[in-house]
Amino acid sequence: MLTKFETKSNRVKGLSFHSKRPWILASLHSGVIQLWDYRMGTLIDRFDEHDGPVRGVHFHKSQPLFVSGGDDYKIKVWNYKLHRCLFTLLGHLDYIRTVQFHHEYPWIVSASDDQTIRIWNWQSRTCISVLTGHNHYVMCASFHPKEDLVVSASLDQTVRVWDIGALRKKTVSPADDILRLSQMNTDFFGGVDAVVKYVLEGHDRGVNWASFHPTLPLIVSGADDRQVKIWRMNDTKAWEVDTLRGHMNNVSCVLFHARQDIIVSNSEDKSIRVWDATKRTGLQTFRREHDRFWILAAHPEMNLLAAGHDSGMIVFKLERERPAFSVSGDALFYVKDRFLRTFEYSTQKDTQLIPIRRPGSSGLNQGPRTLSYSPTENAILVCSDTDGGSYELYVIPKDSYGRGDIVQEAKRGIGSSAVFVARNRSDDRVVNFDLQQRIVLGDLQTSFVRYVVWSPDMESVALLSKHSIVIADKKLVHRCTLHETIRVKSGAWDGNGVFIYTTLTHIKYCLPNGDSGIIKTLDVPVYITKIYGSTIFCLDRDGKNRPIIIDSTEYIFKLSLIRKRYDQVMSMIKNSELCGQAMIAYLQQKGFPQVALYFVKDERTRFNLALESGNIEKALESAKKIDEKDHWYRLGVEALRQGNAGIVEYAYQKTKNFERLSFHYLITGNLDKLSKMMKIAEVKNDVMGQFHDALYLGDVRERVKILENAGHLPLAYITASVHGLHDIAERLGKELGDNVPSLPGGKQASLLVPPSPVLCAGDWPLLMVSKGIFEGGLDDTGRGVDEDYEEEAADADWGEALDIVEVANLQNGDVSLVLDDEAVHEENDEEGGWDLEDLDLPPDAETPKTAPNARSSVFVTPTLACLHTYLRAFTSAPVISIAVEREKLKAGYKATTAGKFSEALRHFLSILHTIPLIVVETRREVDEVKELVVIVKEYVLGLQMELKRRELKDNPVRQQELAAYFTHCNLQVPHLRLALLNAMTVCFKAQNLSTAANFARRLLETNPSNENQARTARQVLQAAERNMRDATQLNYDFRNPFVVCGATYIPIYRGQKDVTCPYCYTHFVPSQQGQLCTVCDLSVVGADASGLLCSPSQMR
Repeated sequence: MLTKFETKSNRVKGLSFHSKRPWILASLHSGVIQLWDYRMGTLIDRFDEHDGPVRGVHFHKSQPLFVSGGDDYKIKVWNYKLHRCLFTLLGHLDYIRTVQFHHEYPWIVSASDDQTIRIWNWQSRTCISVLTGHNHYVMCASFHPKEDLVVSASLDQTVRVWDIGALRKKTVSPADDILRLSQMNTDFFGGVDAVVKYVLEGHDRGVNWASFHPTLPLIVSGADDRQVKIWRMNDTKAWEVDTLRGHMNNVSCVLFHARQDIIVSNSEDKSIRVWDATKRTGLQTFRREHDRFWILAAHPEMNLLAAGHDSGMIVFKLERERPAFSVSGDALFYVKDRFLRTFEYSTQKDTQLIPIRRPGSSGLNQGPRTLSYSPTENAILVCSDTDGGSYELYVIPKDSYGRGDIVQEAKRGIGSSAVFVARNRSDDRVVNFDLQQRIVLGDLQTSFVRYVVWSPDMESVALLSKHSIVIADKKLVHRCTLHETIRVKSGAWDGNGVFIYTTLTHIKYCLPNGDSGIIKTLDVPVYITKIYGSTIFCLDRDGKNRPIIIDSTEYIFKLSLIRKRYDQVMSMIKNSELCGQAMIAYLQQKGFPQVALYFVKDERTRFNLALESGNIEKALESAKKIDEKDHWYRLGVEALRQGNAGIVEYAYQKTKNFERLSFHYLITGNLDKLSKMMKIAEVKNDVMGQFHDALYLGDVRERVKILENAGHLPLAYITASVHGLHDIAERLGKELGDNVPSLPGGKQASLLVPPSPVLCAGDWPLLMVSKGIFEGGLDDTGRGVDEDYEEEAADADWGEALDIVEVANLQNGDVSLVLDDEAVHEENDEEGGWDLEDLDLPPDAETPKTAPNARSSVFVTPTLACLHTYLRAFTSAPVISIAVEREKLKAGYKATTAGKFSEALRHFLSILHTIPLIVVETRREVDEVKELVVIVKEYVLGLQMELKRRELKDNPVRQQELAAYFTHCNLQVPHLRLALLNAMTVCFKAQNLSTAANFARRLLETNPSNENQARTARQVLQAAERNMRDATQLNYDFRNPFVVCGATYIPIYRGQKDVTCPYCYTHFVPSQQGQLCTVCDLSVVGADASGLLCSPSQMR
């Protein structure tokens, strides 16, 4: 007996399982009806309206109803969704023993101590038939599951079977009203609607219970004579088949098991007995110490039983339903219908191997409990509970695959458990033991573990207990523990390192960090055997193989977030239908509100998430749609925190907060708008606001005018006098007459002039909020951009066209890309970039708008020649974050792609000059900063060489060399392709075919996505192969690795001496030692310096 759930309560007299939900109703002797969730083990509801014991209770098959009958002679019909009694049926004159809904018609049958059985229509709320004939208490009555029959048991020692076919016909085709009136009388006195078909006599005492077999024409009954009797019936008669003896006291309840050939009975002798219905012998007995049993109930669809006793009830199973299986490689071995079978996952072929049991030995709990497979021996070990525990060893014959008819004698033995490699099981710890070295590799304290599941790479292990899962690594170092209220059934690892497991009701996932969630709800429990991609292979309780297709999007998305695979995250956001409050809450909890923004449609939620993630543009979009004062105010506060002056101004305008707006114009130095504010205050007749604005503007005449108009003539006179406006002072003096105020002597007056602002009318770097990876920022410097620019620069072309026969001329079209923060510069005319008409830049890759004067305010640090250079703090020094530099990097990439080399160079130099001002916290961020320096240095050097090449109009050899060196700078792949195309073109035109062919080969190796580039490279190779020579000798050997000197632009081959810049690591020829680095303009070449220190963590 496997107890699944147990309650402690008053005596339980009635029980009923819900057909679909994991619920059970228990009616108590105290008058209370309890509704329990037996899976969760929780009390869902209690219904307390009956006076005295409630002996019968029953759920409706499909409606949210149940019926109860009690000692108060009342039958009540309840709606459990509304948590109340809908109506009461009155008519019985004594205690009601049982009530039951009909499976099809709107009927209830009830049995009572008034010696009658009544059938009620619960829709019309009337009694439609009274079955009379018993001459003692009727202890139970129930409908046949399929036919028009009712069985009843009574203390008059009989079991009666009633035919209610006429009642059904009357319900299906009701007679007219006159006929019905005449029938009411006959109904009451036991009319023709229900007739006794059989009276079963055989018990020596009162019969307590009788019930039908679900499919066969059998009845089982239990009585106070301590006997259980089986009766068979046909169309004409019924007779006693056999008697089951064994109970020591009154038999309270008895029923046939729906799914097995057994009978279950319980009794006041405190036992539940299980009988074989065919052999009619006792199989098992379960006893309680002090509690008499009163009632049994069977689940209509599952293999569950419940029994009510003096102090509560138990929900139980008679045997395990878990199929015995073992997975080995691509095959699953399992037992079904007394055969060992194998299932190949790749071909999905199911094969019968060998019979594993003597026929006819499938009693209760006789099936295989566990199964182990040894690939080396090709043998199967089956353990079962037969004979108190035994095992059998079968060797699978090589030729038996696909036949499965060879009966093989197994090696048998007695034991509770057997496996191929013996193991000791400890209740509170798990040990990993190396058999060859004979040492313990690791151990882990954990509650009683039932199953151990290793990941395919043997790096992780899941330890499954009844209600918990522990994930550990191969050395049993604990990673996380997951607790489940519903029992854990099975589990397996998928290819991504996520543990997928099943409970009774769900398929769920557990991520490496312990986060879990639901993948799918299950109707019936399944046992996972293996996972391939999004297909879960599992066995159900009938031993059938079931592939279940799951949607893994949610857990793959969360896994990508945990592993910082933001490229995957972005593509999933764009392509999948992830949504829901749970996902938004998860992203917020994990610190990714900016990602949650993509899933939210509700503008208020979007606004809050945008503020939380610092995405001021998205917050502005939402605020415009919501358009409420409170939201504008909050947007203004956040914009001020970020230093976004434009949005601060807009938010203050929307809330009509003129005081804040005036002060805002003062600190940003926008005097034009401040004077407008003064006029607005005048129109609104806001004297105080007008005066403040005049004070902010330093406009003395306006202040005097305001004071005069407001009637404050003495104050106006003093203001005019002090500020030297003598003509106005004289006029005001005349008006004041004798009341002219005297000015204090010995005081030196000074004009109140507003301070000049630090930054004029633009944004100021008060708080830099990184746009983050999801709004186009770079997480790992350079990495995200590599991926972005792969597609973006696919169609880009630099430089000149090549006149090869059959080669289409590459166009030097206009560049349609203008960066947000700058106009198109005049050098574009000289630089003729490459055609970008098809360049489709994603909207999230925009660079933030910066103030027009932002470039000029970058602080250029002194040269880093000494061991440290300290920058003295100054008030206007901006707080700079690495995110800002990443944005500049993107702008530089864009300009490079567009062929605007001077502009790109300015961006990259700006980054090199700003980086010394950055302060970061962690080692990872230090590495990011250093990586950024290296990336930018390569671009600066390359662009300087390219610009130099374009200046040399009359030196073709040097032009070719510089173009060649440019291809050896460490550039993004799209830019490298363009540099190679450029060098190939220059060399081909100069008849250096061998060198041009080398560039063409290198270009083709990058798999260019632009077909023009690939075609040109192939044609250059074809042309060069006919005449593989160089017209002029270049100082360039591509076979010998080299770096380019940052000042002289000549190659320094491996093994030659060089010196480096301590800041940007550019290499120089030794003659440049002591000079200022020409790449970064900050440090002395070859100086003994510490390099860049940007974090306290570097000092530790």
